[in-house]
Amino acid sequence: MDMDDYTALLEAVGPRLRSLRAEHRTTLAQVSEATGISVSTLSRLEAGQRKPTLELLLPLAKVYGVQLDELVGAPLTGDPRVHMRPLYRYGATIVPLARNLGGLRAFKHILPVGHPAGECKQLTHEGHEWLYVLEGRLRLLLGERDIVLTAGEVAEFNTRIPHAFANAGREPVEFLSLFGPQGERLHVRARPAQG
Repeated sequence: MDMDDYTALLEAVGPRLRSLRAEHRTTLAQVSEATGISVSTLSRLEAGQRKPTLELLLPLAKVYGVQLDELVGAPLTGDPRVHMRPLYRYGATIVPLARNLGGLRAFKHILPVGHPAGECKQLTHEGHEWLYVLEGRLRLLLGERDIVLTAGEVAEFNTRIPHAFANAGREPVEFLSLFGPQGERLHVRARPAQG
């Protein structure tokens, strides 16, 4: 890796910090309070006007819950493990389970008790979704239908049908989803023998 590569890595830290702060829905003042780094220093880091140092990046990595190498976009070291960063959307945690950008996408969702806090708003979009409930009780609003799925149950639907998810129990609900953004569907090649 030459100096140009290092320079490019350092220049990408600011936008990455800004993006992480947006994902966590926090202000510069809140990050400053959590890290002890001044608001002006944080602002200059995000704008690329301050060189990121280990002293600044370590507390930021801790606050955002990411590995330091992920924060700076360090090159791969040959470690085969995949470290996926969770997304936080409207109080839910969504963990991507694969890095693929096209075709079927896999996610693990965790909805806390009482999710969503307000009314369930059904959305529509292109694609096809398959759900498998791991734990808890998942409320699936699907068009006019209101279904509660429990551990081990599966649902499959076209995402052009208005749909929404909610926690229908007294514990967090965890479920897996496979989503085909272009309408891709799962293909079952083997079925259990008829008994």
